[in-house]
Amino acid sequence: MIHKLLAMPPVWRMGLIILACLVLASAITLWLRRRWPERDLSELTARVRAWWVMATVFFGAVAVSNTLSLVFFALMSFWALKEYVTLLRTRPADHGALVLTFLTIPVQYYWIATGWFGMFIVFIPVWVFLLLPLRLVMAKEPEGLTASAGTILWGLMAFGFGLSHAGYLLQLPSTPGSEANGRTLVLFLVFVVEVSDVMQYVWGKTFGRRKILPVISPNKTWEGFIGGVLTTALLSLLVRFLTPFGVWETLGVSLMLCLAGFAGGAVMSAVKRDFGVKDFGDLIPGHGGTLDRVDSLCYAAPVFFHYLVHYHIKLG
Repeated sequence: MIHKLLAMPPVWRMGLIILACLVLASAITLWLRRRWPERDLSELTARVRAWWVMATVFFGAVAVSNTLSLVFFALMSFWALKEYVTLLRTRPADHGALVLTFLTIPVQYYWIATGWFGMFIVFIPVWVFLLLPLRLVMAKEPEGLTASAGTILWGLMAFGFGLSHAGYLLQLPSTPGSEANGRTLVLFLVFVVEVSDVMQYVWGKTFGRRKILPVISPNKTWEGFIGGVLTTALLSLLVRFLTPFGVWETLGVSLMLCLAGFAGGAVMSAVKRDFGVKDFGDLIPGHGGTLDRVDSLCYAAPVFFHYLVHYHIKLG
């Protein structure tokens, strides 16, 4: 049986691991509800149900084809940016720049689809950075221009550029001497980042006492953070077959991704505080909006991508 599992393609092995994790989470939730019926576990139950849907949709997109996966990430970038822009205090003069901003998303993913790394890496940080303020100038309304340019460009960098690195992972060639390829690397990234979020939530709810950022994110505790990061690093060894890493490098990269993901989540929590909202949306029951689920990836994806390009895979 074990021999048959090891002979499976890595993507489908990962599918079985995801299924096992979801079944385990559902079983634990059911046990907790029976063990302590007086406790309100509705949030946990809603989260687990949502994970079944999200994991199925995500794995299906990645497993079927790179093209479908790329479209999936493009839609995530577009929708995350839409949720962010909806909360902005925009002026009528900003509308033209906002149209340009949303049109940037498909163009950015076109560079990915064609494998044009040089344009991918400079399109938003250089060309759009220069052009978007010019479009605001053309609206002939200087009052508030700086604030509009800053908030719009920041959102585009985070959700258009940062998240698009996860899409470009799909284009990375197979690494010599391992089973790793673009799809497996995406699965590893998402597994580590999302499991870290879940483990930090579980450890924090169970043992959390000392808050890390009480004003910005009162639910994040040192106990949850440390317990979640260490647990995730150990669990990452179960999916090391998705990467070209050795044991120690897997642990190191997992810790790096956990820290980057935590930073992304903390920044987005501060943004929500600034906007005065609990979640960026209500698309996913128990989880908020799309942006509430990809906030960690906006930071972790670029870090992982450039680590791979620097140490394992050379591009352009």
